[in-house]
Amino acid sequence: MITNLLMIVQDSVAVADTLAAEVPEVVETVATVATDYSADITANLLTVNNVWMMLATALVFIMHLGFAGVEAGFGQSKNTVNILFKNTLTPIIGILTYALVGFNLMYPGFAEPGWFGFAGFGLESSGTADNSAGYMDAGMTYWTDFLFQAMFAATAATIVSGAVAERIKLSSYLIFTLIYVGIVYPIIGSWKWGGGALDDMGFYDFAGSTLVHSVGGWGALAGIMILGPRLGKYVDGKVVDKPGSSVPLAVIGVFLLWLGWFGFNGGSVLSADPGLVSFTLVTTSLAACAGGLGGFVTGYIAFKRLDLGMVLNGILAGLVGITAGADVIEPGNAIIVGVVAGVLVVISAVTLDKFKLDDVVGAVSVHLTCGIWGTLAVGIFSTNPDHSFVTQLIGVAVCGVAAFAAAFIIFLVLKVTMGIRVSEEHEKEGLDSHEHGIRGYTIISE
Repeated sequence: MITNLLMIVQDSVAVADTLAAEVPEVVETVATVATDYSADITANLLTVNNVWMMLATALVFIMHLGFAGVEAGFGQSKNTVNILFKNTLTPIIGILTYALVGFNLMYPGFAEPGWFGFAGFGLESSGTADNSAGYMDAGMTYWTDFLFQAMFAATAATIVSGAVAERIKLSSYLIFTLIYVGIVYPIIGSWKWGGGALDDMGFYDFAGSTLVHSVGGWGALAGIMILGPRLGKYVDGKVVDKPGSSVPLAVIGVFLLWLGWFGFNGGSVLSADPGLVSFTLVTTSLAACAGGLGGFVTGYIAFKRLDLGMVLNGILAGLVGITAGADVIEPGNAIIVGVVAGVLVVISAVTLDKFKLDDVVGAVSVHLTCGIWGTLAVGIFSTNPDHSFVTQLIGVAVCGVAAFAAAFIIFLVLKVTMGIRVSEEHEKEGLDSHEHGIRGYTIISE
């Protein structure tokens, strides 16, 4: 019996020795499997995030069609082709200039938070661009990052287009766009989104109430101040309506913009995070609805009519207003932000007319006035205790001074050197026939 026990013990020791010899191999195998599994998860995460970000990029791109529709719809029929021509060239110029200098001005890789930096001309090559999960924490690839941001840059210029429509020289507008989108916008954007001085200060602008919309709005204000109003817009102290070419087109444009805003704000999460993206889209939609309602009621009080234009601009006002804090403002407060924006857009439009500042589509009221409000609203309603109203106010002021001064100087230099306004004859007869040789609306009868 003792012999049997000894044999059992010897066999057990042999088995133990065998297992001990195999443990490192087992551990190594398990580690390899875990590593491969983790790599697969990371790769899949990058793919999902990148697909959403490319979709968001496409949604922001379609906003250019929305802007074109709003501007052409609110503009006079004799200038339709000119308006559409500008809105077609704006994203073309915006994307190309952003590729050449803008992207690397906006994201220069500050060694320390500052006011200016430049990472060099052009984009990375296909061999050096970082498309790994290490870029943007697996949120997207380098190429998607560039294209998404390029759509934002072109949007800032489109805002200016609507305000100065129907009397600006096409050549002057295009030169302004080249400089403003290629240099001014990305430098200001770098102060927050590029990790610059405002970001270090604690300034917050989630998707660009200030950095995109107010920057565009300040440019629009400078433009209409230097250009002056359209002929016959203000007569004997009264505002003369200039009927738009197509109300349906304007409505379509607004709804395209609303659709695009899902990418504008939802994409600014910079990943496909299901909770944060869906939350952002909810606050965005609630603010849009509330803004439309605010514009409707305030427009009725101000003009004693059911003003569709004010409802449409109210929707856009609500969207602009929530853009700075769509991820940090609770749904109930998002409604407040939207309602206030809808009220402000009407008040702003009336005020501009009192000062004879002619804005064809209400771009200054929508993007500048409500962009300021939305940025300040972060300091009032944000769920993040680090967000301060005073800091938000400083950020608004710094960006405003820089954007307005730059736009004013550019327009003034253009006015002195090459002129920025079309002739009186061309303005009266319409820019389509004189500058493009065709009309936007042609009815042929036999």
